[in-house]
Formats: sequence, C-alpha cells, structure tokens
Amino acid sequence: MQHDVADLGLAAHGHNRIEWADRSMPVLRAIRDRFTAQRPFEGVRIAACLNITAETANLVRTLQAGGAEIRLCASNPLSTQDDTAAALVSEFGVSVFARHRSDVVTYRQHLDAVLARPPELVLDDACDLATALHTDYQDLIAGLRGGCEETTSGVVRLRAMASAGGLRYPVVAVTDTPTKNLVDNRIGTGQSTIDALLRSTNTLLAGANVVVAGFGYGGQGVAARLTGLGARVIVTEVDPGRALDATLSGYLVMTMAEAAPLGDVFITVTGNRDVIRAEHFALMKDGAVLANAGHFDLEIDVAWLAANAIDRHLEVRPHVDEYVQEDGRRLLLVAEGRVANLAGAEGHPAAVMDVAFGIQALSAEWLLRNEPGALPAAVLEVPPGIDREIARLKLAALDVNLDILTETQLAYLTSWSS
Repeated sequence: MQHDVADLGLAAHGHNRIEWADRSMPVLRAIRDRFTAQRPFEGVRIAACLNITAETANLVRTLQAGGAEIRLCASNPLSTQDDTAAALVSEFGVSVFARHRSDVVTYRQHLDAVLARPPELVLDDACDLATALHTDYQDLIAGLRGGCEETTSGVVRLRAMASAGGLRYPVVAVTDTPTKNLVDNRIGTGQSTIDALLRSTNTLLAGANVVVAGFGYGGQGVAARLTGLGARVIVTEVDPGRALDATLSGYLVMTMAEAAPLGDVFITVTGNRDVIRAEHFALMKDGAVLANAGHFDLEIDVAWLAANAIDRHLEVRPHVDEYVQEDGRRLLLVAEGRVANLAGAEGHPAAVMDVAFGIQALSAEWLLRNEPGALPAAVLEVPPGIDREIARLKLAALDVNLDILTETQLAYLTSWSS
C-alpha cells in the first residue's frame, strides 16, 4: 500500500480521534451499516482530495465498508491532521498522501499519487482533482463514472467549466441541498469560524465591530453567532437580495470601503477573490484581524500583504501572522488567509459533518446506480430524496418525531377544487 504521511507513530492517537468523532456521526454509522451489508462500491476505485480530519476519516471508512478502494490526498495542507492521516494508513489500510503544512510541490505530488491509479469516482474539495483531470490527466476521464464536489468554491469553478463547455464528466454539487445549507454552511460555518477566531486571537468579540463579507448561508451563520456573542456586525454584499435580507435581519450593510475604517475584525465568506484588497487595508485600524472562512487564500489579498508589508512577523500567536504597514499599523492575518475554521481550529463539529458526509456518501452511491454514460457531463443537483433521507436519519438520531399528514390533508394538498 502506497502512502506519504508525516509519522505512522501517530496512528494510535489518530485512531482515538476518529472514534471520538464517530460517536457524533450516527447518520454516517447507519449508512455504513447498510453499505457493509450491501457492498455498493465493491471493487470501485475512488480518488479523493478532501480535508484530512477525523470526520473525513469516518466518510472514508463508510465508503470502504461498501467495498471501495480509496486513494486520498489533502485538499488543504493546513487542515491536515497528521495523526488522522497516520491512522487511516495503519489502522484502516487507506492509501493516504497528506502532510500538515506541505508545500506546493509536495501538494501537487500528492494529487499525482492519488491519480496514479485510474479512478472510477472522484470526491473533491475545491475542484483540485477535477482541474488536474481536465488538464494533465485527460486520458483518465473516459473511465470515470462521475464525481462529487463538497465546497461552494469548487462548485463555482465547476459551473464555470461547464458554462465554457469544458466539463467532461457528471459532478454532483453536494454543497447545494437545503439540509446541507442549513446544517453545514450556516450552522457549521458559523460555529467553527468563531471557534478558529477565538483560538487564534483570543479576541473579545463583545462590543467589537466585526465585518462579515458575504451574506449567503455561511455569512448568515457567522453573523448570527457573532451577534450572540455581543459583537456589532456589519455586512458587506454585492447581491441586492442578500443585502436586503441582512438589513431586515438588523445588520448594518455598507461597502467594504465604508466598513474598513470601522472594523476590528474582518471575516470573508464569499467564495470570490479580492474581497479585501489594498485600498481597504489602507483604511484599517492598527491591530485589525483578518480571517477567511472560504476555501482559497484569495478572498483576502494575501499576496499584496506579503509584497507590500515593510515587515512580517510569523506566528505571533499560533495561526496568526502580523503584517506591518508603512505607517506602522499592524494587520493580523489568521491561518494564512486560508479556510480559517479548518486551519485555525478543527473545522465543523462531527455532528455537522455527519450530515454533509452522509449526503456525500449517498450521492456517490447514486452515481454508481446510473448506467455509465446515462448522466450528462454537467454539474448535477443532489437528488431530493437523498437530502430528505439524510434529514430523516438525523432527526431519528436526535429522537425527534414528526407529524404525519392525514388522508384528508393529503387530499386537500393535491386537489385544486377542495
């Protein structure tokens, strides 16, 4: 079995971490039990580029229980848990290529290693495997049954690829379901981003001006948690509907140029690039904290900071770098401007990823149920039945019961004349 991890001696600790997470993942356990019995992935080769966390390990275990052969690399080097990677290799026999804080060259080598064995399914975080397949590994596409994309950033890239006529296999947008938007994007992002901010900076949020860039599901969750902690939340947006939503939810809405001199903390949750850039840095207070909850280190113009700061102090606190401006102001960047909740903390709680990975597992199974070539080379929505099934399993695990429509109610809802 091939692998490249930091230290196999960490496996025992990683195993404990994986089992701890598994306690809070009843949906995935239920799916794993069924997969063990039915083996829907028997002999199927899966290439995965995901955040290497204990929660991800339980997704891998679930697919493996269904018969899959998995090769796994890290989608973000800062989120890699070396002990989890070691446990996946030593305890579960998975080919893992991931090291915490690996450089760009090593990261690319790990992508190549995962694709060294032609996959039938691809599981992606932020479209890196898809990009590699469409550029350097086009000969492997003919053998693909399809893929899943977990992140909003990745789906944006895939839809752009599809619009340009370049997407060559079906990809399920796992991130876009009502249940995942609620539990993962809103609840999970809200809690885990604040967790990362507090761990990294120990900043008092009560009474602070916190600027949240973007009021999608993730931004809504972040803003709500900040409000609960007593922060004064300012929202920036480009979409009129979301801006109106934020305004009617009680938040101040303004441009980033207007918010820049006011903010004590800035959190980007947009999936776009250059949301905070040179003209905004110039207006910020000394000691302003910058964090990005999106996947790529582009929402905050980190390259500009690195090129133009007169001094840079790395790790002034764990996961915090200080960039000194020409006038002496210090701007504090959390987790290198990467996905803060995974790089500066432990990501979403396991109970949240239970839902997200449950949708991922069932979507991968659905792809295999379709005959090769039956699905279009496009970005596909998760079948609604999968989303409802995951919500049902989660409610059952929480011991929540629902009312059932009576025959009279059903007839009323389906008739135009009653």
